[in-house]
Amino acid sequence: MGKEQKIIKKAMEEGRTTLSEYESKTILRAYDIPVTREIMVDGHQAFLDAVHEIGYPLVIKGCSPGLAHKTEQGLVAVDVRNDEEAEGAYQQIMSALQSGEKALLVQEMVKGSRELMVGMTRDAQFGPCVMFGLGGIFTEILKDVSFRVAPITKRDALEMMREIKAHKILDDIRGMPAADLEILSEILINIGQIGLENEAIKEIDVNPLILQESKPVAVDALVVLMPGS
Repeated sequence: MGKEQKIIKKAMEEGRTTLSEYESKTILRAYDIPVTREIMVDGHQAFLDAVHEIGYPLVIKGCSPGLAHKTEQGLVAVDVRNDEEAEGAYQQIMSALQSGEKALLVQEMVKGSRELMVGMTRDAQFGPCVMFGLGGIFTEILKDVSFRVAPITKRDALEMMREIKAHKILDDIRGMPAADLEILSEILINIGQIGLENEAIKEIDVNPLILQESKPVAVDALVVLMPGS
């Protein structure tokens, strides 16, 4: 049994329908989808060790399967640049976390002004469907997305990228290099494969997928399981 199957099995045994961000990214990583460097910790000394292993600047987040809208709950500190800021973020987030949810994610700060999203949703009729679109905080407002039924080919992936209204964001623009379409294609193909190979997964939401120069990196992710799987 692979690492991803063990994560899903454990969550199902616990009666959960969502995975934590750390668990979700572990599954992405198992399918060669680039994610942020990060360490999950549950104590102060482990936190300090992780901070210095990852290095500044950092993003520090509360991490639990039950957490949604972490930013609105004060559970995310962004662009942490020194030990004093890290300690302040630790104290703030730990005090805001509910009992039993005292885990933190110490994550590298990925810099890039272009935010995309990729995902998978399991349709009752068509099965796993791959999604690509404009990411970030305005995703739900703009709804600039494209879909394909999995499995998808490289040609499908490239077509999806050009179907969104904001497709020029992938080009060489304002001094930023063109997105690496090879890596983006592989990400979309592999997102579909996750759905095909893991029937217990209902949805995958990777948002944002930030373009760091030309390279896409999954900065946040959520995997939702089928109820009663």
